[in-house]
Amino acid sequence: MAEQAITGYKKWLEGIGEQGVFFKSFFRNIFRGGFEWSEFVRQCYEIGYRSMMLVGVTSFIMGLVLILQLRPSMLEMGAESILPKTLAVAFVREIGPVIIAIICAGKVASGIGAELGSMKVTEQIDAMEVSGANPLQYLVVTRIIATSLMIPLLTLIGDAIGLFGGFLALNFTDDVSFSLYFHKCIASLEFYDFFPALIKTVFFGFAIGFVGCYKGYNSNKGTESVGIAANSAVVTASLWIFVIDAVAVQITSLLFYR
Repeated sequence: MAEQAITGYKKWLEGIGEQGVFFKSFFRNIFRGGFEWSEFVRQCYEIGYRSMMLVGVTSFIMGLVLILQLRPSMLEMGAESILPKTLAVAFVREIGPVIIAIICAGKVASGIGAELGSMKVTEQIDAMEVSGANPLQYLVVTRIIATSLMIPLLTLIGDAIGLFGGFLALNFTDDVSFSLYFHKCIASLEFYDFFPALIKTVFFGFAIGFVGCYKGYNSNKGTESVGIAANSAVVTASLWIFVIDAVAVQITSLLFYR
């Protein structure tokens, strides 16, 4: 057991070192000339536009369910009037960014890991290197930057759809006008509610793109490695999202909520 623990610890340290080298290669290739704009735009379309329906449906259901779950408790305390404020603050600060990032980790990270893993298995990446192309700049840099930009955009869209879902849920039992509901939602939000949540979604997107690219780009040869890379990308990206969120909440609490 001791030998297995030592072996596992060594592999863990080796993995951290390999990820550090991979991050250094990614960072170095950002500033090289010949940025692949066409591939970057295509990845923004694949990651952003094609994930919009999934993000929208998930956010709508979450907003609707939260209002239905919160209303009985608020009604008992006579605080039914602050339901829009409660939903807006909770959704914008925490629920929206984390849920949308987890959804995108399942869709985007697995897709990137499987795509790059299959390219690794079929030796397409090796062929790019032999032909003089830069696979890191074409495959990795474009995907990581695209996820870092698209996840915050999807979060903004998801927040709006989630609040609209809460509006419909509130009108199942109460008659609340559209303008009054969203006026309460917007009036309850401050700069320190919106800005830190948006910043941490950039890190969520970076983690999703980086983990997906790393797992796929460094997958082993063989068909089984494609599935392993996709599955490992989802699990690792999800864990990183929770770690980043915990750190972001602590920093935000110290700076804004004291």
